[in-house]
Amino acid sequence: MRKIMLFAAALLAAYSAEAQTLTGRDIVKKVKDNPDGETRYAKMDLVLEKANGSKRERKVESWAMDIGEDTKTMMFFTYPGDVKGTGFLTWNYDEIGRDDDKWLYMPALKKTRRISGSSSKTDYFMGTDFTYDDMGDRNIDEDTHELLREETLDGQECYVVESVPKDKREIYSKRISWIRKDCFMGMKVEYYDKLGKLHRVLNISDIKQVQGFWTRGRMVMENVQTHHKTIISFSDTQYNLNIDGDMFNVAKLEKGM
Repeated sequence: MRKIMLFAAALLAAYSAEAQTLTGRDIVKKVKDNPDGETRYAKMDLVLEKANGSKRERKVESWAMDIGEDTKTMMFFTYPGDVKGTGFLTWNYDEIGRDDDKWLYMPALKKTRRISGSSSKTDYFMGTDFTYDDMGDRNIDEDTHELLREETLDGQECYVVESVPKDKREIYSKRISWIRKDCFMGMKVEYYDKLGKLHRVLNISDIKQVQGFWTRGRMVMENVQTHHKTIISFSDTQYNLNIDGDMFNVAKLEKGM
């Protein structure tokens, strides 16, 4: 029994030592390196809520495929009728300094719009509180990361990390993230504007394992300056399903589901 207790104490000490040596960049890299399969599919229910309490609902289906360190994503709106068939295609590159390729197809206009790098920094996606830039992943070295502290959020032990973008074109001056210690999933992100004032807050909940992969179930992004919020609920999430890589092109975007 004494040997077992000594062994357990040694493991705990080793874990504590490892935790103490983690830098802000180390923590963010662990978040990025969280396994999520080679391909992904999900349905999303979006609720856009104004400050006066009025709401609009949207439904979306999304497919994604990793190609090396890059990711391609296709999304189609399925509800309501006025946005049904609207598609969004992203080729997200992990290379620093390379802008992602993004296209938005509007069926009512039968027109595809190329989203430029500068527009993606400031324009919001389809009336939501997410910018086009939020719709993709960032290379971790596009920001500098500092571990500020450790604290408990909603009963979960978290690292609190500040990330400051190196590119001054970003619409925010910094992000502060609460990252769970047990699974390295983000629980909360605060975005600060150029004046250092809190601009948006993202809360992530219903984090659970699906097919062995840690998965977000609900996201709420609120613009605290306008009091507009976007609520996203995920369902039918699937990993490593058979997806044809040829679907991630503009021709498919314009053809629809």
